[in-house]
This record gives sequence, C-alpha cells and structure tokens, in this order.
Amino acid sequence: MHNSFIPPEVVERVIKRRGREHIHDDLTPSKTALVVVDMQNAFMPGPLAHSPCEMAEKIIPQINRLAQAVRETGGVVVWIQTACTKGDIIGWSNSIKITRPERAAMRAKALARGSDGYALHPDMDARPDDLFIEKHRFSAFIQGSSYLDSVLRDLGVDTVLVTGTVTNVCCESTARDAMMLNYKVVMVSDCNAADNDEEHNASLRAIYLTFGDVMDSAMTIDILRRRSNARAAE
Repeated sequence: MHNSFIPPEVVERVIKRRGREHIHDDLTPSKTALVVVDMQNAFMPGPLAHSPCEMAEKIIPQINRLAQAVRETGGVVVWIQTACTKGDIIGWSNSIKITRPERAAMRAKALARGSDGYALHPDMDARPDDLFIEKHRFSAFIQGSSYLDSVLRDLGVDTVLVTGTVTNVCCESTARDAMMLNYKVVMVSDCNAADNDEEHNASLRAIYLTFGDVMDSAMTIDILRRRSNARAAE
C-alpha cells in the first residue's frame, strides 16, 4: 500500500481553520455512501489494462472491508465504472486531442461498455443490492458524467467516502465535485491508489486542506460502527 502521509504542519493548518483534526468524524452512517471509483480491469495490472495502476490491486481488501461496514451500518455502496462510447469521443474530444492516438484507441477498446476491461476486478466484493453507476468523465459528479448525484440525493445521502483509482485523477476529481455539490467528503487514504506515493499524498493534502476530510479505513470503520451503535441506543 501507499505510505500515506499528511505533514504535521498541514494538520495544524486544518485544526486552526476548522477547530478539530477530523471535521467529518460525526458522520451519519445511514446517510453515507461508499463511492468506489474505477476498480475495473482496465485500470489494474494485467493484459486487459490500458492504464494500469500497480497499487490498485493492493487496496482491494481494504475497500471490501469498508464496503461491508457501510452495508452493516445502513449506508449504501456504489461501484463506479468508466465507459468510453462514441458519444464520449465526440463530446469530450479534447481528451482525445491531448492523448497520443494509439493510447486513445487503447482506452476506447479497454473501456467499451460490457467488455472485460470495463468489468470490475473479480476480487471486488460487489453485491447485487449495491448500486452500479457508469461515468463518462474523470469525475463521477460533474454534469454529463453520470446520474450519481440524483441517485444519492433520492436516498438521502449527505456524506461520500471516496475510494478507488487513481487518487489524483478520477478520485480527486470526484471528491472535489462532491464537495462543490454540498456533500461531506472523506477520502479514505488506504483505499485509494495512484502511480506513486508523491501523487497520492499530494491529492490527500489538497482534499484535506480545503475540500473535506482524510481518514484511513480502520478509523472510518470505527466511526461508522460507533455512530451506528450510538444511534441504535437512543
């Protein structure tokens, strides 16, 4: 896993601005969604990948444990899958123009709807009662990417736990836009994967300073269970 690290001086700045180290440690489990971004074969090491992240396979056990805790405490688990369609090639043409033609072709093939690359990694513990939502941009929340926002609002969700790959592209983009749409945002540090520690940690710091909170999976699970038990005892 990544050596996730937020410098003490960054923590001090957050405490000075917000009053405490973790601003979302009072989340309501039944209003919480675990958003798992792009844990698809196309982004995993192996022959199906067009953009493999070596670290992505290593975060699977932590995501699965967190998913089970979210289910047990009344929240919702959402699996986000990127697709590349003919409409995307036209409507998001600049992403093609700034990419080498052969790489753009590999992406279109790997992320074709229904392909083996589009599928979730087989070790992901996705359940039939979970939600499965397709996205068409880096962010799952930006207009035109998916219907994630409307689904979560219908379910009364006010908090999103952002996990998946890669930390500094689709996960960070999703986290930033979620905060802009007035969700409470938690990036789960050991449930995100990037190409290296430097890029991973830069994203965690950016989210922590301005857009939300950062916790590891053990802390997040502990909060979910404590908050759920406290509500049950009321």
